[in-house]
Amino acid sequence: MTVTVKFWSYFKDHTECAETSLELPAGATLGEAHAAVIAQFPVLGDMQSSTLKAVGVNYQPDEFLLSDDDEISLFPPVQGG
Repeated sequence: MTVTVKFWSYFKDHTECAETSLELPAGATLGEAHAAVIAQFPVLGDMQSSTLKAVGVNYQPDEFLLSDDDEISLFPPVQGG
């Protein structure tokens, strides 16, 4: 299956792109997709545990099962002030 991963905020700067596509096996989870992204963009590895992940418009846990054509968004931790 193919999913699209969008990068937001300074993740776009770190990856030098706004989005990428991943080929994943059927039944892959959001956590597995995140691991594949980190393999492709190791610069995001240090932020792995604090990355916010959404599928469509809803935040999802790592165990969330992905479907073909899902759109994943990765965000750095939210900061306020």
